[in-house]
Parts: sequence; C-alpha cells; structure tokens
Amino acid sequence: MAAESLAPNQSAPWALPGRELMLGGCPRVMGIVNVTPDSFSDGGTFLAADHAVAHGLRLLDEGADLLDIGGESTRPGAEPVSADAECERVMPVVKGILRARPDAVISVDTTKARVAEAALEAGALIVNDVSGGRFDPEMFPLAARTGAGLVIMHMRGTPRTMQDRPVYDDVVAEVAAFFRERLTAAAAAGVRKEAVVFDPGIGFGKTLEHNLDLMANLPALSDAAGRPLLLGVSRKRWVGEITGRGVGDRLAGSLGGLAACVEGGAKILRVHDVLSSCDVVRVLYRIRQKQRQ
Repeated sequence: MAAESLAPNQSAPWALPGRELMLGGCPRVMGIVNVTPDSFSDGGTFLAADHAVAHGLRLLDEGADLLDIGGESTRPGAEPVSADAECERVMPVVKGILRARPDAVISVDTTKARVAEAALEAGALIVNDVSGGRFDPEMFPLAARTGAGLVIMHMRGTPRTMQDRPVYDDVVAEVAAFFRERLTAAAAAGVRKEAVVFDPGIGFGKTLEHNLDLMANLPALSDAAGRPLLLGVSRKRWVGEITGRGVGDRLAGSLGGLAACVEGGAKILRVHDVLSSCDVVRVLYRIRQKQRQ
C-alpha cells in the first residue's frame, strides 16, 4: 500500500466501528487504566474492577477523550499472562465504564485477538497492540472483520526482552520502515488504512538516545505511513534518566515530553495524569492557533 504524506498540521479521520474520530486540531488525550498488579507506574493500584471503573470515569471527567484499558503489564521484563486472566481483569472494567458512559471511546491494550474480540463485543472501539500485530496472527483479521480502530506500535522483541541491549543503525528510519511494512500487512488482511494509528513505542526496546531521536523526528515518522501518531511518554524511564526523578515524581518531566510531542505533530497522547496533560495540550493548541492567524 502506497503511503500518502500527512503534514503535521493536517487533520485525518480515524475510522472506528459506527463512528469516526477526527484527529486534528487539539490533540486527543488517552487516559491510561491499568488493571494489572505489576505495571511500572501504577501496578496494583486499580486491580479491583470497581476501583478501575471509578478511575476511568474520573479520567473522563478530567477531560480524557478516550480510555486505554490494559490487563497485562508491558513494562521491561514483564512476564506474559494468559488470555483468560487478561479477560478476567479487563472485561468487568470495559463493561462497567460503558454501563456508566455508553458513549465513551474505549481502547483495549492487548496483543491477544481473543481478548480484543471480547472487549470489542462488549463495546470497545479500538485495539492498542504493542506488538504491532506480530504476536497473534489473528489480530489483523479481527480488526478487519470488526472495523476496529487499530494502534500499531513498534517494539523490539517482547516486553521481557526488549531492553536487552537494543541497537539500531538508524532508529528513525527503522521505525518508519516498520510502519510501512505493518501498514501493508494490515491492508493485506483487509484493515482499512483509515482505521490505523501508529505509535513509535517510546521506551519499548530503545535507549534514552533512541527515544529522543524518535521524539525529535515525529514528522518523518508520521509521513512514513501517512497516518497519525499516538505517543506514550508518561512517567517513563527516559524521563527519570534525564531528571533523576523516581516514577512518582515524573509529572513535570512527562509534561515536558508531552509538549514536545504535540509540537512534533502527535495527534493522540497516552497519559496517566489526564487533568494536567489536558491543560498543557489546550494551552499549546491555542498558542499554535494564534501563530497561524
């Protein structure tokens, strides 16, 4: 599939089941709801379904445009969990949030087609696959069959191995090539280009310098496949490497990274701290509007 150029300021529709989410103008904020005991930042905090539902509803009240619900940690060194365990964690939360907010845009963070299918049947609209469709051959056909929005992320190896001495000749060029290849593979399975969003996978099989190179070259990555970018930089190790702060003290550094991603043309920001992130995004957007007048 030939890619068309996507300018940093250009709007693009994201095709979802039964609706379209326009990505352009003010960037969208995706709130993180981890239903896991071992996520790097908030593992165990919202493991109980009622706590996770309440947290998700709070993030929506704080301004989140969509929620990303995950039942398997993808932190460096994380051990995999079964599809059954993942469904047991995720499904009560998906159903609980949609029961309270039927119009909420829900993404399920999973590499397993069986988990994704259950969440989509319950009303989720997006599959956020950190493996980019590489771990489960049924993921792309499922996305094609259901019309689900699909986030394709770049990662070296698996969460368990991804930080074992990651090496690239040119990280920007290699991630861009991955995007093009994955878009072709998705199209071959019947996925519409308009259903795809790409994530360069900050912190997934990358050193600090790799992460900085990617964030400094977002327009080239977006242009590679002609689709919008989703960035997740919140509280990650690279922020701590620069600031010396622990996970619980990385809000300011995370917001600095978020601002750089917005300036680079990112259309969706995946964050833990929704209220502060929405403030930064809205202020930057208003300033950029004024600059274009």
